[in-house]
Amino acid sequence: MKKWFVFSLVLLGLTALRPAPSGYQLGDTVLDFKLKNVDDKSVALADYNKSKGIILIFDCNTCPMSKAYNSRIIALHKKFASQGFQVMLINPNSAEVVEEESFDEMKQYAKSHKYDFPYLYDESQETVKKFMPTNTPHVFILKNTGSAFTVAYIGAIDDASNPSKVKQRFVEAAVGDLLAGKTIANPKTKAIGCSIKWKDS
Repeated sequence: MKKWFVFSLVLLGLTALRPAPSGYQLGDTVLDFKLKNVDDKSVALADYNKSKGIILIFDCNTCPMSKAYNSRIIALHKKFASQGFQVMLINPNSAEVVEEESFDEMKQYAKSHKYDFPYLYDESQETVKKFMPTNTPHVFILKNTGSAFTVAYIGAIDDASNPSKVKQRFVEAAVGDLLAGKTIANPKTKAIGCSIKWKDS
């Protein structure tokens, strides 16, 4: 009985020490994925294998922080798509938890904001789990190495939700470094926003 008690304590200790699941980190190769876009067509990462990279942003319909950054996300696409870095959004939230995050609501949201870039629906959240974003919005810049996409930047779009108070434009600087053939000076920042709404598994 005593041995079983000691064994149980050791097992609990090992469980407690087990790290929480983490997604892609800097330098990791990103596996291809295919998700449904708001135009009802499937979009895969491999569809962009001729691009220089992807500005992948986990974003949603309802988060106040996401809404604060909406115009800046559109501006990023306008600035960098022609230079080879396409903006792509994935909604990480489950509509089972927040009804307003449904695919139909995503369609309306994209239409009302005149998105001309993918806004993808991950009903199973399987792709989201590979990245494990913590907030909306949360950015992963993917660099095309010629044979694969690798994670080059993880974090926030900039340093202030209020556009008038922005001092550091993290994503713009990171993409600028990549376009110039430089190592990204600040490759990881802290994403701030609403938590991801995970469905019960």
